Parts: sequence; C-alpha cells; structure tokens
Amino acid sequence: MFLLSLALVALTGPAAAGVPPADRYHPASRHSPAGPPARAQETEASYWYAEAQAAINARLAHKESVKKARNVVMFLGDGMSVPTLAAARTLLGQRRGHTGEEAQLAFEKFPTSGLVKTYCVNSQVADSSCSATAYLCGVKANQGTLGLTAAVPRWDCDASTDSSQHVQSIAEWALADGRDAGIVTTTRITHASPAGVYAKVANRHWENDAKVREDGADPARCPDIAHQLVHMSPGNRFKVILGGGRREFIPTTSQGTRTDGRNLIEEWQNDKRSKSLDHRYINTRAQLTELLSSPPDYLLGLFEDSHLNYHMQSNLTTDPTLAELTEIAIRSLSRNEKGFFLFVEGGRIDHAHHDNFAELALDETLEMDKAVARAAELLSEDDSLIVVTADHAHVMAYNGYSARGHDILGPSRDLDLDGVPYMTLSYTNGPGFRPHVNGIRPDVTAESYYEELEWRAHVDVPLDSETHGGDDVAVFARGPHHSMFTGLYEQSQLPHLMAYAACIGPGRHACSGAAHALASPIHIVVMAAFLTVLSQINIIFKI
Repeated sequence: MFLLSLALVALTGPAAAGVPPADRYHPASRHSPAGPPARAQETEASYWYAEAQAAINARLAHKESVKKARNVVMFLGDGMSVPTLAAARTLLGQRRGHTGEEAQLAFEKFPTSGLVKTYCVNSQVADSSCSATAYLCGVKANQGTLGLTAAVPRWDCDASTDSSQHVQSIAEWALADGRDAGIVTTTRITHASPAGVYAKVANRHWENDAKVREDGADPARCPDIAHQLVHMSPGNRFKVILGGGRREFIPTTSQGTRTDGRNLIEEWQNDKRSKSLDHRYINTRAQLTELLSSPPDYLLGLFEDSHLNYHMQSNLTTDPTLAELTEIAIRSLSRNEKGFFLFVEGGRIDHAHHDNFAELALDETLEMDKAVARAAELLSEDDSLIVVTADHAHVMAYNGYSARGHDILGPSRDLDLDGVPYMTLSYTNGPGFRPHVNGIRPDVTAESYYEELEWRAHVDVPLDSETHGGDDVAVFARGPHHSMFTGLYEQSQLPHLMAYAACIGPGRHACSGAAHALASPIHIVVMAAFLTVLSQINIIFKI
C-alpha cells in the first residue's frame, strides 16, 4: 500500500495523495538561487522600527515654506513610468556596489509626492504633445496637438488659426509677471515636450516648414514650430534655449530640413543684434563650459542636428550633460530678481523605451536625476519650487521573483513553463519579438550579443516601436507650497498648482491673502466656527 501511495504521488502529484497543492500564484522553492545574506541589522524588527521613526521625524522637522515661489523649475522625464523609477533606483544602487533596491533617487527624497492621470481628451493613452499641453498650459487637448484646446482637431491648420483656441503656458504667465523663462532638453528643441512651452500648432510633427507643406497646409498661415520659437511670443523672449534639433532651423542647402531657404539661427542672432541684446549661439560643450561663469543675457545652444546622444553613447569631451545644461540655465535666469520659470526635459528616456533599450532608458533617468540634484544645490528651498514628473508611462515590466540584489538588467531567477529564462525587465510590445519554435520561446540569454547596450529584451507583441502606457505617473515636489502636489489628480492641474505657488497666471494664488488650500485641521475648525457664528448674525440681523 505504501508503494502504491508513492506511485500515485509520482504520477498525479501531491494533491492526488491528499497533500494540499502548492500556491501556484506565489511559487517558492528551496532550490531557488539565494539572495545575498541579510545585513545583521535588517533581521531585527528594531531596525525597521527605527527606520520608520527616523522618516517620521524627518517629515515633522521639515518646514514647508509658505513664501511666494520666486523661481519654478519643472523637470519632465519623458516616459518616466513608475517601473522606470523603481528599476533606475535599483540600477543606481547596484552601480554603487549595493543590492540596489534600497537606493533613492535625489528627487525621491523630496517631501511631497503625488500621482497624475495622463489620458488626453480623445486618447486613453497620451502622446507627448497632448500631455505637454496639459502639464504646461493647464488644459487637456487632442493627441498630436500643442498649445490648443480640444476644439482643434489634429492636422486642422484652419482651426488652429483661431486665437481663441490658443492656450498660454506657464512660461507665458511668468513672462507676463516680469520674470524670465527658458527651456532645456536632450531632444530636439522643437520636439513635442519642449514645444509645449511655446508653440500653438495642430500637428506636433510640424517642426519645419516642409512638414507643414507635407500635410497640405500653408506655413504662412500655420507657422512651423522652429519659426514660432524664433519669431513669435513667447519663444522669442526666452533667455535660454538649450537642446538639439539644429536641422529644423537651417535650409536643405546647409544639410538642414527647411525648404524655405531660411536660416533661423542667423535670424535669431540678427534679431538680438538689432535690439542691442547680449547674446550667443553655441553648439559644443567647450563653448558651454566657457560661458558657465558669465553667460550672456540670451543663449541659444543647439548641440546636435537631431536629438542629443544618449549619455552612455556620447562623447563626454564634446557633448554636454543634462546637469551641465541645467546649471548654466539656472545661473543665467537667476539674474532676474523677480525670478524665472525653467523647463528641463530628460527626453531620451522615452526614445530608449520605444526601442526596447532598457539600460539606456534607466541611465537617462539617472542623468536627469543628476540634473535635479544640481538644481536643488543651486536653488534655495525657501523660495524656489522644483517639480519633477513624467508625461506618460511605457510598457516595460519589472517582474519575476528574483532574490534581492539580483542584476536588474539580467534574467529573472525564475524560468517559464518550458524551463526557458526570461528577463527581469521586459516589454509587453515593441521591437524584440523572437518567433517561438514548436511553441517554445528561444533562450535570449544564449544570444551572442546578449546584454550589449542595444540588445533588446523579449516582447510579447511585435511592433516597430514600443508604445506608451496609460498608467498614472508620479509627481515629486520641493519648495514653497510643495504640499499642494500631493494626492491623485488630473495632469492639467500641474501648471495651475505651480502658478498658485508662484503667484502668476489665472486663478487663485498663494499670496492673494486667501487661506492655504491645505490648511491644518485646527485652522479648518476655527474657520468653520467663525463662519457658523457669522451666518447666525446674518440671520438675526437679516444682513
């Protein structure tokens, strides 16, 4: 009988022999690769209690400034999803020789964090233009449009000429208040995210006059994005413009993309010269470094024909880093005593995700984190608001049951049902699909170019370009009225919250004399009691 029971277990599994089945949702194996030995203190409950108490004390000790935010810097990690943040911080820690999961990015230490919903008026999953209109202009719009209300369909040049459908960006609100403004990006300066600061256009791809004509529109009626930056407000008033995209400003005869024969770089220089304004155009890191201690009043820097190189593929002797671009922008704009608004984009996080280059995406995130850290060093928390967020998510998954400290860029400790490895970071769609053989996935870790910088993880749905995700994205804030950024809210609230703190633009302001929107409970009780008494007086005396 005993032998028969053993045979049943062998043939049908433990459940058939009266043994409860294992939890297939949360598999566990004594034979799984072990993680690193736990640090002695982490095995004690007291360690985690102390860690929590230290965090509570830090929160209580932190005093929120209620001054007007003289300066506002908005950092935008294009495509910086929550899984991207988690994976990037792990990579940061592992590069430092630690397990990684316990690391923190600089902006993750900011006192306030929240979440924003990223959908657009006609799109469940946002692109970078309708989202830019939301987080810079405070209005949700149609996919593919910039600086316009949702009454304007994409590609509709005629509808976009109606100025009543144009919306102002927070940079315009800052300029109207006598402050300065600037933009910094690792993408083309005419790309969707930075263009959201200044352009009003029915198609994000109208970066030059040729692209406008391709869609049957007239550049004279609907000026291209590069033209708007150089010749129209607010772009022509920006003190700092740093990024890529040189080709959009020069004619085809000079290896550019413009078919109108115009050189907008020269026109920008001529405009500043005609007004006797101190200005400089640069296109190398050496020129940027030269100007760091004493930048001109107006600075235009276009460092590549298209986007800036990925940091890990750049020439560090000739290509500026995002932190360096951010620093010179802040040093330049800080000369205005009234303050400034600066938009800084780590734009190539998005591009790396689209191409299924996970390591490059994470490294670009870490480069933006360095820029945030530098800005925090240069600006006082007392009068400068720094906000860090993303425009939309991506479909990179952080998955599996690997041991702590496992290589974030390597395969999971787990195997699929056929015993084939899969990556800890992988994409649900995009380039990188491998055909299955007899229904079995190929072992990607056996490929000759496995884990090279542009090696692609496996995907489920084959596409030429990986798609955005519809997830909420995180917001981090530090500086005056940072607590306004907590909670879950529409992405279009972001510029209004920044404007509230800076006392610019339409609507309610922190310095208008009204009570703070996030007043303490005791203030709320006192105010409620006061209003109750006041209403009774009104009733008695029929005021």
